[in-house]
Amino acid sequence: MKMRFTGLLAFALLSISILSYGVNGSVFAEEHNIPPVFIESDLTIYSNGSQVVISGQIKNYESTLLTAGDVTYLVKSPDNNIVGIGQLSPNSDGSFQFTFTAGGNLWKLNGDYMLEVKYGADTSEIAIDYVGGKQVISQPEPPVDKEPEPPVDKEPEPPVDEEPTCGAGTELVNGICQVVMDKEPEAKGGGCLIATAAYGTELAPQVQFLREIRDNTVMSTASGAAFMTGFNQLYYSFSPTIADMERENPMFQKVVRAFITPMVSSLSIMTLAEDGSEFEVLGLGISVIALNLGMYIAAPALIGFKVHNHFKSRK
Repeated sequence: MKMRFTGLLAFALLSISILSYGVNGSVFAEEHNIPPVFIESDLTIYSNGSQVVISGQIKNYESTLLTAGDVTYLVKSPDNNIVGIGQLSPNSDGSFQFTFTAGGNLWKLNGDYMLEVKYGADTSEIAIDYVGGKQVISQPEPPVDKEPEPPVDKEPEPPVDEEPTCGAGTELVNGICQVVMDKEPEAKGGGCLIATAAYGTELAPQVQFLREIRDNTVMSTASGAAFMTGFNQLYYSFSPTIADMERENPMFQKVVRAFITPMVSSLSIMTLAEDGSEFEVLGLGISVIALNLGMYIAAPALIGFKVHNHFKSRK
């Protein structure tokens, strides 16, 4: 009898140990399966004009606070073109959230749009299913039929046409709330990342000037829009890294500012073009490109050649 009781006790202890190991192992696995940058969207399918809300959490945020910088994100179409970009600072607990509008001139294809979020050396991405369609328009709610009130001995007031109250991200157009489509293809926070970091703020006159040239002149023509699509593909492949280096190194920020100032000044030529004129925008754009090639490549090469010949002749 005593041996039987001892055997049952040993079996119970063994069962408890196995169950405890299984629970601890599953918790351990769950903790280690969390990616360094976790992101998720509020929905899985979006139509033209829908607001996309992205929430995220940075694992071990406190240990990377001083080295990783801001969160940068890119939105790529099914044919791998960049249709949106942005940058933001995480909250103190490592969480972050941002929104952008699905749809617009660059959202030409239906399908999976890849959202890539980068924090330091860590990158995460999710797919957003875009189904296109007509723009989302919020109609005013139909009036509620009220019971007629008893007549009162006074002149009735003339009816007042009540305008509908439009929600966030919409505006009243001809009595209908319509979605406000951003002129910039970049989402909130997007823009000239290198220039913004070089001049310290996106409200700097130089950054505002670059944005006005892009939106009001270059993007007003089909050739300019096609050029910006290809340029953005190249520019946003390296600009977030350079912008982070500028914020971390004030001396490098001053060097970049001095380097791009002549280029920003040369773009004032584009203000001579009439908005929407393909010929003027294309001609002046080629002139600006040629001028910058001369300033940044031809002139330094010629000076180097002259100096080389001078020292060679003295030998």
